[in-house]
Amino acid sequence: MPNLSDPRLKRSLKGAAVLLVVAALVFVGVRLATSDPESASRFETPGEDYWAYAPRMPHRRSYTASAELDGKVYVASGMVGESGRPLDLVERFDPKRNEWTSLPTLPEAFSAAAGASYNGRIWVVGGNSEEVSGRQVYSYDVAKGNWVSEAPLPAPRTNLTAVPLGGKLYAIGGLDPVEAARTVFVYDPRAKKWSRSTPLPKALHAHASVAFRGEIWVLGGRLRSGKILKDVWIYNAKRKTWRPGPALPEPLETLGAAVTGDRIDVVLESTYFIYEGRPGAWRRGPSQNIPRHALAVYSIDGFLYAMGGCIVPQLEDSSVVEKIAISPKATQ
Repeated sequence: MPNLSDPRLKRSLKGAAVLLVVAALVFVGVRLATSDPESASRFETPGEDYWAYAPRMPHRRSYTASAELDGKVYVASGMVGESGRPLDLVERFDPKRNEWTSLPTLPEAFSAAAGASYNGRIWVVGGNSEEVSGRQVYSYDVAKGNWVSEAPLPAPRTNLTAVPLGGKLYAIGGLDPVEAARTVFVYDPRAKKWSRSTPLPKALHAHASVAFRGEIWVLGGRLRSGKILKDVWIYNAKRKTWRPGPALPEPLETLGAAVTGDRIDVVLESTYFIYEGRPGAWRRGPSQNIPRHALAVYSIDGFLYAMGGCIVPQLEDSSVVEKIAISPKATQ
C-alpha cells in the first residue's frame, strides 16, 4: 500500500488532479465551441453531405433583400420578426476574407423587398412598412457608396422577387400589399421606367425566382387562398410566355434559391433540394443545422451560403450563416 504521507506521492497526486481538471475544461470548451454557431466555424470545414458555420451576420434579421455582385453578398433591409420592426441596415459579406462589413443604410426602413444585382449595382425593389409606399426602388452604387432613388414600381408590392435577364429587371408577383398578385413588371434601363409583361399563371407571393438556362424559373410560393405550392413556372422572355417546369418534391414558401451552372439549390428550414440539369430531376440534400425560413441563399466559389432568416420553431430571427460545399459537377 502506498505511503500517502510521502511528499513525492503528494506532488504526483496533485499534478494528476490538475491535469484532469485541465482535460475536463478543454473537453467542455470544445463542446461549447462546437455548439455555438460563431465558434463552430473555426472547427469545421463544410463537405457536400453536411453544413458548417460561417461568420454570423452583424445583425439578426429575416425577410431581407439581398444580391450577389463580384463574389460578394449584399444584404439590405428586412425585419426583426418578433417585433415586426422594419430595418434600413445594409451589410456586405466577403467569402474570401470571411468577414462582414456595414455599409450606408437605406433611405427608408422596410422588409420583404426583393434584391437583385443589375447593371453593376445592387437593387432593392418594393417592400413593406408603415412609412413607405411599397412602390419604392433604390439602387446602390458600389464605387460611390451611396443609394439612388430609381423609378418606382407601377403599384405597391411586397414579398415579391426580382430577377435580371437580358438587360432588363423583372419584378415578379408579391402582395399588393394585401392580396397575392400575378403581375410581372419589367424595368427598361433606356426608358428608365417599368412596364407590364405577361402575368404569372397564378397569383403568388413568398416564392423564389432565379435566372436559369436563359429563362426565369419561379419556384413554390403561396396563393391567395393560403395554399402553399410545389409548382415551378418558367418564363421565356423572348416569347413572353409561361410554361410549367419540374415541380418541387414538396410545397415550399419563403424559400431561398441559388443557381450554380446547370444546378438549382433550394433551401427552407430543414428542407434542402437540388435540381440537377442532368438528369433533370430534384434530389434531397442534408438539412441545415439551424432550420430557418425567409433567408438569403447564394452560391459562391464552390460553396452554398444560407444567411439569416427566422428560426423554427422559436420564430426568432437569426444572424446565423451556414455553408455547404457544392460538387464540381454543378459548374459544368
